[in-house]
Amino acid sequence: MYQRFAEKGRMLPEGVSYINSWINEEVTVCYQVMESETPGQLQQWISQWDDLVDFEVIPVISSAQAREKVFAEM
Repeated sequence: MYQRFAEKGRMLPEGVSYINSWINEEVTVCYQVMESETPGQLQQWISQWDDLVDFEVIPVISSAQAREKVFAEM
């Protein structure tokens, strides 16, 4: 994975942004925060790497959006 990254970079399609990442101390799990305009764009990026790594996509919202959601349901 690191070799491909060194050779080709992140290979981000248009509309996908890398925010940050954290890796566990054993260097076996990487958590990445990515931003995309559509799920399809994110899937394009995943397809560049899924031969080397497994992905679990967890959609998230901002704290402000969560607050609005919670108060809208009250």
